[in-house]
Amino acid sequence: MDIPKLPLGRGVEWLENWLTTYFGPVFKFILNVISGMVEGIETILTVPPTLVLIVIIAALAYWIGKWRMALFAVIGLLLIDNLGLWNPSMQSLALVLTASILAVIIGVPIGILCAQSNGVKNTVTPILDFMQTMPAFVYLLPAVSFFSLGVVPGVIASIIFAIPPTIRLTNLGIRQVSSELVEAADAFGSTPTQKLIKLQLPIAMPTIMAGVNQTIMLSLSMVVISSMIGAQGVGALVYRAVSQAKTGAGFEAGIAIVIIAILLDRLTQNALKPKKR
Repeated sequence: MDIPKLPLGRGVEWLENWLTTYFGPVFKFILNVISGMVEGIETILTVPPTLVLIVIIAALAYWIGKWRMALFAVIGLLLIDNLGLWNPSMQSLALVLTASILAVIIGVPIGILCAQSNGVKNTVTPILDFMQTMPAFVYLLPAVSFFSLGVVPGVIASIIFAIPPTIRLTNLGIRQVSSELVEAADAFGSTPTQKLIKLQLPIAMPTIMAGVNQTIMLSLSMVVISSMIGAQGVGALVYRAVSQAKTGAGFEAGIAIVIIAILLDRLTQNALKPKKR
């Protein structure tokens, strides 16, 4: 007995068309906001002279971490500039920072709600499982339909792909706060807002930052995939090298992505560690 195929694909396409028809102005507003953020961050990264920006990043790396991190920042960024990949690297970094900032802005409040309500947690968890297991290429299709080609659908796909760690670890960090401390805060008459801001978030911050770190790394992993729908940057150079079988050019672009990834990873890992001087 043949069972009729469920029209799941047609249902998804109908929903996509319905959203495009009735929520077009909303998508246009989101398009303008995200494109403005990307352009603003890219301007900040590309307008200053290269050496000035390298010195600023190295100083930030020294302040957050140690002199070894600052030395790596100088050598790595000078290598990127020497390979002629400075502007593409800053374009990719602007995409990653935009996606990461928006993912944190959206993800941390959702994680707080999950920590405060088991009902919200049980509802959100299957959605996060779906977002993490669905192939990243699938996110590009609706993103292109709603926002056309370019950097914006790449940012949207990166947010969807990268936001789960922030939500999960924010929820985990707050739930791991000692119940004795929470009871003490209640005994002193703390409001839920005071308890969250002054007790739970500070204690949970290392765990939350671990989620932010993973979100940034996942956003960076979407750089090459986003280039397939028109996002510029180092990812586009990697994609072009693969399509043209240019191993050397692909390796150079890959090295630039690795340097950026290591810098972002170390900076976020050491952001909240106590500085020893």
